[in-house]
Amino acid sequence: MSESTRMLLGLVIGIVLMIVLVMKTKVHTFIALLLAAVVTGVIGGMPIADVTGANGETVAGLMTAIKDGFGNTLKSTGIIIGLGVMMGGILEKSGAAEKMAFSFIKAIGKKKEEWALAITGWFISIPVFADSAIVIFAPLCKAMSKVTGKSVVGLALSLACGLQLTHCLVPPTPGPLTAAGMLNVDVGQMIIGGALISVPMLIVIVFYTKWIGKKIYQIPTEDGGYERKEYKQEYIKSMEELEALMDAKELPGLWVSIAPIVIPLVLILTKTVLSFAGIGGGVLGEVIAFFGEPIVALGIGTVLAIYGLVKNEENKVVLGMMDGAIKDTGIIMLITGAGGSLGNVIKVSGIGDALGETVLSWAVPAILIPFIIAALMRIALGSATVAITTAASLTAPLMGMLSISPLLMSLSCCVGAISFSYFNDSGFWVFNGMFGLTELKDQIRCKTAVSLIMAGVGIIELLVLQFVL
Repeated sequence: MSESTRMLLGLVIGIVLMIVLVMKTKVHTFIALLLAAVVTGVIGGMPIADVTGANGETVAGLMTAIKDGFGNTLKSTGIIIGLGVMMGGILEKSGAAEKMAFSFIKAIGKKKEEWALAITGWFISIPVFADSAIVIFAPLCKAMSKVTGKSVVGLALSLACGLQLTHCLVPPTPGPLTAAGMLNVDVGQMIIGGALISVPMLIVIVFYTKWIGKKIYQIPTEDGGYERKEYKQEYIKSMEELEALMDAKELPGLWVSIAPIVIPLVLILTKTVLSFAGIGGGVLGEVIAFFGEPIVALGIGTVLAIYGLVKNEENKVVLGMMDGAIKDTGIIMLITGAGGSLGNVIKVSGIGDALGETVLSWAVPAILIPFIIAALMRIALGSATVAITTAASLTAPLMGMLSISPLLMSLSCCVGAISFSYFNDSGFWVFNGMFGLTELKDQIRCKTAVSLIMAGVGIIELLVLQFVL
């Protein structure tokens, strides 16, 4: 058996083991992910401990790869999740989220919530990291579910799909920006191309999110949990009844309600735009860069929520709101970190490189090569950005031999990276944890299914466009 075959076999066995443990045993998902990482690394040929290479450099062993993957994943998401859920707890308990939800529904009209959230996610994820946006908008999704009687799963999934599309397809997010640079594509063309092909993908997927919301009919409860029910007719109350209900409650004003969400988004957007445009040197640039960091921006949003919405409450009450909101985030962070461990083991062991080399040896249409590489990298590593970068780097040497548009090849890298959100993807666990999806079959029917559907629509578009461009 060749080394690359053994590596790929290790990946398959590790993933199958994890699925069996989660579905058929009492082993917790966190432990199952760690065991999958260990099995994948051992079969893939990784040393257990660090070793010294031929040139004297230190080669990371399996245990180091697991710990580094766990730490690096939480380094980018842990603080954001913590601050986001604390802010969300205040928005929910103060009535601000309910005020936002009602105002949102009143502005867009009835039965259009999924479309509105999908479009919101599509725009927001261009400047804002998708996982951060999910956390920021979670209170709005929950409140809209309570007000309308629609499943929070369908609403939140619509938002997540919009976020995922532009995160993978439209610069200045890192993945598509890197693909454009490696394949010598004008960034302006990449923005236009990515935005255009994402529209049919968004339209198709919203119909699925509306359908799955009826199949997984889940409504937030007052204690912060979720109640699973049989689907019933949406809109428990008419718009007139909702208006009367909102008027009867002592809810905060709209501007003070949305400030904890809007101001962090503006700060992050400002930093991203100035950085992309090459503006912002000197002291002013450093100040903008500091306040535009997601951690700092969300911290500001949390402080605004405290002193804008519950400033008259006793300290003990406010701290109780935040403590109650973060009580379940520990397991979200553990599972998210363990997914990062699995992805890092696959990366360090060389399994990702073995996958790429295998695909390059296949006789497939040129437009599918970057798509397949990116899809397999997404399956293996979990990160869409890494998948896009890997696919672009492996595709770039082939461009001189292919008579196909570099723009289409760049977009193919990005579409492939959308394709498989599952166990080693941090966004997969953030979504499931934030919206109460604990059953594996439900998790697959949500984040994994929508990623496959969107990628399927995308590759059809690319196959058609290759005859035009």
